[in-house]
Amino acid sequence: MIELFDYLGNKAVSWVKYLWGISILLYQSLKAFFTSQKEGQRVVTDVIFRQILFTGVEALPVISFVALLLGAIVIVQSIAQFTKFGAEEYLGQVLVLVIIRELGPLLTAVIVIGRSATAIAIELGNMIVDHEMEALKVIGVDHLRFVVAPRIIGVTITVVCLTIYFCLVAIIGGFIVSRFIMVLPFGVFIEHLLSAATIGDIFVCFLKSAIFGLLIALICVFHGLSVKVSSTEVPQVTTRAVVSSIFFCFALNGIVTVLFYM
Repeated sequence: MIELFDYLGNKAVSWVKYLWGISILLYQSLKAFFTSQKEGQRVVTDVIFRQILFTGVEALPVISFVALLLGAIVIVQSIAQFTKFGAEEYLGQVLVLVIIRELGPLLTAVIVIGRSATAIAIELGNMIVDHEMEALKVIGVDHLRFVVAPRIIGVTITVVCLTIYFCLVAIIGGFIVSRFIMVLPFGVFIEHLLSAATIGDIFVCFLKSAIFGLLIALICVFHGLSVKVSSTEVPQVTTRAVVSSIFFCFALNGIVTVLFYM
């Protein structure tokens, strides 16, 4: 029993140190981004847009495919079940609950983690192994401003935009796909949806996506910068970044849901 408490205590301490390290990284990066002089601002802006292009625009095909499948499945299953009991008016509530509140932000975050966020950890890890970070420091370039902050800002903005796109494609695209299977007037569909959706639901969707984007970027940057010397560390820190990102996204998704709806 004593060994168990010691183990749990050590784990708690390590998690606190981990969260503290991520918080310090966020503070230092945003401070370097907003308080530094304007020299090189065009370069920083270019890095942000490149990150948005890679994380967001190039991910649209897979986001669209997953959103269409999810929307079609949810809509077809909901209509099939509700028509048995004459409860079609609850369709909008199901769509808001499943897509806007929960799966929209969460699945978008998971796709970004698997497709784009891992590339950040690998890129930063390889930069350390190849001594590129040292070269930046030698020539007087602040890596927090030119490397870290643009990726954090770019990923956060992108996850919010992708979440909005995911929800729209899942609802509208899913309805179009389901038209080949079930007949439901578009006006009735939109009426049920608008009657169920509230400002609070949209706010929670925005909040979750912003938190997920910020966490994903921070965790992957943090692990990428933790590489010391060897290139064999890069896949290890990348794996830890993926696991930690997924864990925190699911945990915070539950916390936000409980806080706002329980």
